Amino acid sequence: MNVLQFENIEDRHLGRALALQAAQQPDATYLMFGATHYSFADANRKVNELAAGLAALGLGRGDRVAFYMSSAPEVIFLALASNKLGAIWTPINSDYKGAWLSETINRSRPKIMVTDTEHAARLAEVRDDLETGNIVVFGDSTALPGATDFNSLYRPGAPEPDLSGQSYGDTCAILWTSGTTGRSKGVMQSHNVWFNAVASGDALFGTKPGDVIYSVLPMYNSAAWVTSILRALIVGIPLAIDSAFSVKHFWERVDYYGATQSFTLGAMHMFLWNAPEKPDDANHSLRKLMAVPMPADVAGPFSERFGVELMPQGLGQSEMMQLVIVLPDETSLPRGSCGKPSAALDVRLVNDQGEDVADGEPGELWVRPKQPFVIFNGYFDAPEATAAAYEGEWYKTGDMLKRNADGYYFFSDRKKDAVRLKGRNISTFEVEMVARRHPAIADCAAFGVPSDILDSETELKLNVILKPGAELSPEELARFINDNAPYFFVPRYIELVESLPYTPTNKVQKFKLREAGLGPNTWDAAKAGFKAQR
Repeated sequence: MNVLQFENIEDRHLGRALALQAAQQPDATYLMFGATHYSFADANRKVNELAAGLAALGLGRGDRVAFYMSSAPEVIFLALASNKLGAIWTPINSDYKGAWLSETINRSRPKIMVTDTEHAARLAEVRDDLETGNIVVFGDSTALPGATDFNSLYRPGAPEPDLSGQSYGDTCAILWTSGTTGRSKGVMQSHNVWFNAVASGDALFGTKPGDVIYSVLPMYNSAAWVTSILRALIVGIPLAIDSAFSVKHFWERVDYYGATQSFTLGAMHMFLWNAPEKPDDANHSLRKLMAVPMPADVAGPFSERFGVELMPQGLGQSEMMQLVIVLPDETSLPRGSCGKPSAALDVRLVNDQGEDVADGEPGELWVRPKQPFVIFNGYFDAPEATAAAYEGEWYKTGDMLKRNADGYYFFSDRKKDAVRLKGRNISTFEVEMVARRHPAIADCAAFGVPSDILDSETELKLNVILKPGAELSPEELARFINDNAPYFFVPRYIELVESLPYTPTNKVQKFKLREAGLGPNTWDAAKAGFKAQR
């Protein structure tokens, strides 16, 4: 373990961090990918050799390298090599295909496009639509005729690139948002944002010598970088990587690497929770897990069953990675709270008219950074979207929260996901938390559909996946929600479905559910004569 310190904040740079670790603990393990291990010195050598090859292809400061690949050490080498040249890395969602894929690549305007054998066929289908012909393939380069072989880029013995003139506020990555509420946007992120986020997150984990991080998150997602890849780099501990999440093999792989820390996102931990119980569920090396979001009712039983300490859940997003945080010495965190705002931010909770709301009332979180380069540098090639995200100096997060009298904050919903009915804002997130308490439910998603009474309002709909072999009627579920929550949490519409439209990080794409609306099998409480009891 070797936590990097920078006396001058402007020296914060991801490429410089790797060079420092290689100098200060060259033989310490940085990356593990199955049986393949890289020390910090190994990784730095590979990154420098790759940087020389990328420079030979014309990559320079401000240029972009896009990658469309499965998670692997080479993705990390590529990102850090780009940054050492002053270039910018931008991941492309590995589930994209067709026009969505080509448009996202073209919107990134990459100087170099990198893919792997697994994704080459999809890239080949849109190759004629791409605005860059500079394509590199990791693996079998013959999968894309004319492409450059990734391994041919390494230049043995290449020196450290010159980092002079590069600073902590430079954009080092463009992250395309997950698109759960609409079309994705390219978030421009500086070196400094990563360092701040890593420091905040690692303080919660309380990392000690001997700790090992295990990551199964896709590398196009910012969570993979801040919780695992860059945290391991800056704190100086090993990182174990698998290309994908597996419910069946998760705990087995944890033990294979001797991992002590991990992070799960979306429904990953709920899939683990819903797996059949085994007598040795707690017999593994993992000790600390950050699972976001974790239902409050499940947290205690999950921790006991699997023998892990669950880290407190803060609140962040691609644009602002540490919005609301939990301090390491926090001992009185109220149930369901995500903490208090970062000290680096001024904050407000406001209504639709831009007025501050009272304690206990939901409002959109607006933030204003107190120091430079604390939040994102704007949306790439989208000045109008950047301007729309601000009200003066205030960045409008799109997250709805509540604050109690003691200054603790509680996530309510994404503003676009909240349902407004009869003058009341209903949190779909809170509705889902109540519904998931029913033992027959594997997963669910609440969202709004247009009201047939008033155009300006929406009705609540709940799509539900049942556990294998479970039986539950929509009316029974409506009664359960009515018995366990305010009457207005009871959805007018309930539909039992086989699946939900997940992103590869297991977030539900609610805009797709809203587009689909009502189906022939949708239960309608009004037509069924069901009335929620106050």
